[in-house]
This record gives sequence, structure tokens and C-alpha cells, in this order.
Amino acid sequence: MSSPGCFPIILSSPSGAGKTTIAKALLERRPDIGYSVSCTTRAPRPGEVEGKDYYFLSRADFIRRMEEGAFAESAEVHGNLYGTLRSEIQRILDGGRHVMMDVDIQGAALLRRSFPSVVTIFILPPSGEVMLQRLRRRQTEDKAAIVRRLESALQELQAVEDYEYVVVNDVLEDSLRRVASIIDAEVVSRERVAGLREQVANLIRRLEDELQNHSG
Repeated sequence: MSSPGCFPIILSSPSGAGKTTIAKALLERRPDIGYSVSCTTRAPRPGEVEGKDYYFLSRADFIRRMEEGAFAESAEVHGNLYGTLRSEIQRILDGGRHVMMDVDIQGAALLRRSFPSVVTIFILPPSGEVMLQRLRRRQTEDKAAIVRRLESALQELQAVEDYEYVVVNDVLEDSLRRVASIIDAEVVSRERVAGLREQVANLIRRLEDELQNHSG
């Protein structure tokens, strides 16, 4: 059974903002966070590993699982299907860890409905020029793919206000500290709320007992 103090964490950003780098660094440094491996129909990029970076599925297999309700969220992005398995999220929560998810704005909206306890963090690049430089370094994509990513970035930036937190990824170490601080603050806040609820429940029970004694 999942720990009441554990929750899903969503990182979203326009392409080139560095959310994947932040997610990987946090996973390396924090044993209390597990990564939800997404499914995709796109081909693996050089160096990507099945079951670590993604579960690479055929389009037919992906659609079958989607129809079976296996995904907490799924969407078509840049001509490929992406999705997060409900079982993958629950597996990590059941293990007593937070779940880190690197998803787009469509996926974040769907995950908020499936997991109301989710914490949403939007990663911004320090400037438009830096974002473009990072995009241009992706040698695996042609011009058409980059254009699609630029168009998506415009839509994604318009969704910033839907997120609870926004972190500007100017210096990586500073960004990591900010995201880690958000997670720690959420843990403390939820523990405090849970403690207050228990305290209030105890007070209510005590008053109810006292009222029963007076009315008996």
C-alpha cells in the first residue's frame, strides 16, 4: 500500500528547457524518488534503453493498452503516441517513494484528474535564445521536427499558469535545489495537514464523548 506521505511529481517544460536533465539528477541524488517510465511509439534514440528511458511499443500495442484503460494519461505528440501506465505510478507509490514524471501539458492535465495529490512544476529556460541553442544541438531531428517542437513550445508556455510551481533553469545546481525544496516543502506541508486532521478528529471525538456524558 502506498505511503500517505508520497505523491506524484510532474515536471513539464517546452523543449530545450532542461526538465529531463533535472529529473535525472534528482533521481540520482534522492532515493525517496522513483521514475515513472513512460511508453512511446517513437523509435529509440541513440543510447536509450528499453525499460529505463521508455517502454518502446508498437502503435497497435499502444492503442490496445489505451483501450484497456492501462494509461493514466496518453497523447499524440509530434506524430508519436506517449503514455503513462497507471500500474507504473502505483508500483512506485506502493514502494514508499514519490513518483517523478516527465510529461507534457496534455499529460499533466490528465494526471491531475487521476491523481489529485500530484505536485506540478513547470521548468522554464532562462531565455528564448538558450532554448533555441539547446534545440539546435539535437542532431537526431530534422527541420520539420524542430518546427513542430517550436510550435508546441508556444502552446506549452501558455499553460504555465496551470502549474503550482515555476522554476527557471538558469544554473542547473540552483534549479535542482529549487525543485528539491519544493518537494521537501510539500512533504512537510502534507505531514502537517495530516497531523492537524488527526488532532482535530481527536478533539471532535473528545467533545462528542463529553456531550454524550452530559446528555445521558
